[in-house]
Amino acid sequence: MDSTACRAEPGFRVRGLPYIVSSVNDVYAEDTAAGPAATASELLTAIGAVRRTARRAVQQAWDQEPLPPARSELLRLVARRPGITVAEAAHELHLAQNTISTLVSKLAAEHLLDRGTDTADRRAVRLTVAPAGRARLAGYRDLRAELAGRALSGLTTDDQQALAAAVPALHRLAGQLEAR
Repeated sequence: MDSTACRAEPGFRVRGLPYIVSSVNDVYAEDTAAGPAATASELLTAIGAVRRTARRAVQQAWDQEPLPPARSELLRLVARRPGITVAEAAHELHLAQNTISTLVSKLAAEHLLDRGTDTADRRAVRLTVAPAGRARLAGYRDLRAELAGRALSGLTTDDQQALAAAVPALHRLAGQLEAR
């Protein structure tokens, strides 16, 4: 394969196909070259590794059955946006409304999510996190922060400072990706 076959062109397209950056095995011919694409590849690979490792560490230390990723993502979304509708959640998570409805039913059956009626439109359902859901999210978040904090304390002071300094840039990068 020639090197142009794997080059990301402006607009995240590769020879007319969507260019997908994977956090698992994102390797292509130009990874050894300097530049934004190589940096993005290394960055996303590292972020993916940190996320997976942190999730495994929490799951090993967590005393509850883990939620499937889609339910967990929906619960976190509702915590960020109390009162969100099923349609809004579907749009935000890029899932079908019937998929969100199924997830809502399962979370409600586990007493983690509450469904309420919209006062302006009685047909619409507004979602909020139930007290048990808030407790579960807080416990998971606190355990994750504690474990990550322990891991950070094992790094050098320079590494800790570099990671802390990178946080604002990572938020800006997320905003740039979202805008595309």
